Amino acid sequence: MATQQRSRIAILAGAKKVIAEVGAYESNMLDIAARAQVSRATVYNHFADKEEMIATLLESEVVRLIDLGKAAATPQAALFAISRAISTDEALAKMVVTDSADVLKFVTVGDHPLWKVIGAGITEIFGARNGSLVLRWFLGQVASPLTESESRSQAEQLSKALV
Repeated sequence: MATQQRSRIAILAGAKKVIAEVGAYESNMLDIAARAQVSRATVYNHFADKEEMIATLLESEVVRLIDLGKAAATPQAALFAISRAISTDEALAKMVVTDSADVLKFVTVGDHPLWKVIGAGITEIFGARNGSLVLRWFLGQVASPLTESESRSQAEQLSKALV
């Protein structure tokens, strides 16, 4: 993997760690650079500002969740894997508390290009007929995370309903 790509991945991982600690609003590029173990200049070589970096982080997280679902052997396993990833995400949990207005904007389905990515991924994994139901189930977990047993039970019930 090229040095540029490794730096970008490290920066996004550092941003996620900082956001898990203080939220997106209170995060800053200096702390993110320190967590990523890169210079602040390196961060700015990759991202014009914090807003661009957070948008890129959000997109990479959406792709990661879709990839989790695609890698699962069954729809039930995909539901469970994505549910656990959402419900245990410390950065997302912190943002629900500290950046609730931003989270609310994100969980409101709209015309942002990222929603097309989400919709296409959900459709590919669960089918067009089931996409809306599955998406709304996942979005509900942002503000109300599930326990592992709840994720397992609900994934089983929902997968039966998707047939």
